[in-house]
Amino acid sequence: MGLSERDRAILDFERSWWTEPGSKQGAIRSRLDLSATRYYQLLGALADSEEAERYDPLVVRRLRRLRRLRRQARFEGGHLGGRRQR
Repeated sequence: MGLSERDRAILDFERSWWTEPGSKQGAIRSRLDLSATRYYQLLGALADSEEAERYDPLVVRRLRRLRRLRRQARFEGGHLGGRRQR
């Protein structure tokens, strides 16, 4: 099926959003004409896509790693990157 033009634009944006002036949320709206909520929904779906991984493996693997760390932190009751100290 392949990636749509919008899918590629989202991955390209995620790769370099930090170079945009202003907030990420504002850049999402101005560059992609999406709400932040919709952007993150689409980005999450792209993280599961093999086509997206072939298009931009670094971004997709980073997204998967961050998602795994967030899930792990919720499960363990800690913060990103490790267990909460008592």
